[in-house]
Amino acid sequence: MRTFAENFSMLSEEGLTIAVDFDGTIVEHAYPRIGKEMLFAFDTLKALEKKGHKLILWTFRAGDTLRDAVEYCAQNGMHFYAVNASYPEEKYVDDISRKINADLFIDDRNVGGFPGWGEIYQMLHPNDGGLDHQLRNPTAHHNKSQNSSSSPFNFRSWLSSKQPKK
Repeated sequence: MRTFAENFSMLSEEGLTIAVDFDGTIVEHAYPRIGKEMLFAFDTLKALEKKGHKLILWTFRAGDTLRDAVEYCAQNGMHFYAVNASYPEEKYVDDISRKINADLFIDDRNVGGFPGWGEIYQMLHPNDGGLDHQLRNPTAHHNKSQNSSSSPFNFRSWLSSKQPKK
């Protein structure tokens, strides 16, 4: 049986289909309103798109609240490959699953919490170095470790702690 780290390292860095949640991931939780942008959200999404990834907006929102979210993303320069669908032409019908066909899911409800956009980019493209982010919302959500109220969750540290000892 493979470990999480082994499975994660098997994913290709190029051309993944990535489903991205909206509330709590792109923006802070404020449903049905739109919260403040999460730190580096749009910069990172645009960088992932430039790397050739297909990004799907995958959210609980529907109707007017979904339209508001899509428009908010467009106003911030982000146009998704598909919205709440696996591909742009897909139409929801009752006899098919609503589950999105994606390689990865970016969501604040992940096991271990949401690591932050900079960390997500580094997980997917570890050899690229850091992104040149412009700080737009310094009060945006900062994720905290379950063990410490003052230090952010560090995915790389957690992942290396799960590696088998040699």
